[in-house]
Amino acid sequence: MVDAPILKLVHPAPELVRLAAAATPSAARSRRVISIGGGKGGIGKSLIAANLGIELARRGRRVVLVDADLGGANLHTTLGVEVPRRTLSDFIERKVSRIEEVVTPTGIQNLSLVSGALDHLDAANPRYAQKMRLLRHVQQLDADFAILDLGAGTYTNVLDFFLVSDHGILVLVPEPTAVENAYRFVKAAFWRRMRNVAQVCGYEPLLRSVMDGATFRSPVELVETVSRRDAEAGANLARQLAVFRPRLVVNQARTSQDADIGRAVVAAWRKYFGLEMDYLGFIQYDDEMWRTLRARRPFLLERPDVPAAKAFATIVDGLLALDIAGLSGARL
Repeated sequence: MVDAPILKLVHPAPELVRLAAAATPSAARSRRVISIGGGKGGIGKSLIAANLGIELARRGRRVVLVDADLGGANLHTTLGVEVPRRTLSDFIERKVSRIEEVVTPTGIQNLSLVSGALDHLDAANPRYAQKMRLLRHVQQLDADFAILDLGAGTYTNVLDFFLVSDHGILVLVPEPTAVENAYRFVKAAFWRRMRNVAQVCGYEPLLRSVMDGATFRSPVELVETVSRRDAEAGANLARQLAVFRPRLVVNQARTSQDADIGRAVVAAWRKYFGLEMDYLGFIQYDDEMWRTLRARRPFLLERPDVPAAKAFATIVDGLLALDIAGLSGARL
């Protein structure tokens, strides 16, 4: 059953759809944007963003970490970096014209940081034009990878950052509330994308009429119904279904059952929503991770030999494999 109605967008969407389209694999564009999101706070998004960045940098990729948790930035602490003199606030408020002007070194080769907005509460909710400018500049960064550490929840800004990324990574911990919040997050992201496409392509009246008084077991069933009324609209929405494919990481896994939660979530998402999701793997619970955080030292540099650290290499392997597969498909 579809539990999220098609609603009129609060903000204009055309540029969001264009930016999301620009994030699809292309042989002509090697830069990748990765976003790290989740349905609740305290699940380790910043730790995962920082250590994925370090793992990619160790492999010779140029990486910029962007603390996009607007109003609650702490990625610099995870890296053991003092708050830079210039932060994302300076860019959002147009004190600087280019995002490169707020990129600062981390002391780790190939890894730079855009520290988050710390000093103004209104920076946590940028206006539409500010958000679009930030998204454009992130996609144009001179780097192989830009990794966005997003805020928690299903706020519009969080969802839009997630949707314009090449890889939207959903993080969950093996707890019932976290799993529920993860489903809520990914469903909200999906419907946000569909609403944007519907508005841009002029399908909103059609979708409203299709959904008026009806229930659907999955988005696939909804698209099939749309296709019977308008084949072109149905085909376009079907393409959007195929493009929307989140990646999943389970953090703080203590048992084999915890690790299996990732596969169960992917299976349930496929069964009930008719959509695909890629399970990149799990990160074992390790007290050392929290000790290094309190010491303001990156975990992957302090304890590269433990299983939890090696898990980041597995996740990066999966991301790079997806890029290779996407580029191969783009050339066909």
